[in-house]
Amino acid sequence: MMGEEFVVLSLAPMLIGIFAAVACAIPGNFLLLRRQALIGDAISHVVLPGIVVAFLVTGVVSAWPMMLGAGGASLVAVGLIEAIRRLGGIEPGAAMGVVFTAMFAGGVLLLEQSDTSSVHLDVEHALYGNLESLIWLDAQGWASLWDIGALRGLPPELSRMALTLVLVIALTWVFWRPLKLSTFDEGFARTMGLPVSLIGLGLVVVAAIAAVAAFDAVGSIIVIAMFICPPAAARMVTNGLEAQVAWSVGFAVVSAVLGYVLAGYGPLWLGFDDAVSAAGMIATVSGAILGLAAAFGPCRHRSGASASAS
Repeated sequence: MMGEEFVVLSLAPMLIGIFAAVACAIPGNFLLLRRQALIGDAISHVVLPGIVVAFLVTGVVSAWPMMLGAGGASLVAVGLIEAIRRLGGIEPGAAMGVVFTAMFAGGVLLLEQSDTSSVHLDVEHALYGNLESLIWLDAQGWASLWDIGALRGLPPELSRMALTLVLVIALTWVFWRPLKLSTFDEGFARTMGLPVSLIGLGLVVVAAIAAVAAFDAVGSIIVIAMFICPPAAARMVTNGLEAQVAWSVGFAVVSAVLGYVLAGYGPLWLGFDDAVSAAGMIATVSGAILGLAAAFGPCRHRSGASASAS
């Protein structure tokens, strides 16, 4: 498993899965503590039609058109939510539910009616991603890691997710103190002169960047699971924010590695002939980790509002 075949077939997709999981888990900690964990789910619903429209307009699947399409879809979603809330006189939660589900359904219909399967952009890839196909054909074993020519043949999704992860880590590190203050004591943060609303908006933007970057490679299932499961499991293990983020990163990495391995080899170990979806198994493992934390975590009986800012 760890020889040349592993480097060619599994190394790149496993790294992409790890990078995507960690990039979603880090902002997911703050969304969870702010009781906004389902924003990750909302983002995955809203961005789909924007990504599809961006492809139909440009004819290519690349980072910038996808980002612009997702951003445009987000603006449309905000406008529709406000219009439904004002014209229909209903509460914001119901308006968001209507808009998110309608836009996701519209994105699925666009995928079904347009010829996007040739570029791995269809309903199956939107939900489950295409991790298994992101192989490193130019690799000739572990020595290829130091071969510039072979490195040029790495799947572009790997560099995209690596850059996204670096950006998420850098922004979290730079704005750590404002994020922590505004998350645990919004009133105190305001008295300190911090732009609380702007910080919250920035957090959502970072989460959206991570979700859009991961969307093409790993699909919406991993994105939704990683925004919630590793941070939620970490909350049941520790009281401290720094430790929670560290635990969530560890849980995300374990979910990605173990889920990918079980997807490929688990059915064979059980006597079946075919592998299962890597994205689905990674999400399943993250859910199992959350279940174990809920059952055995030392902080599982603590209320969500009693977190420590230390």
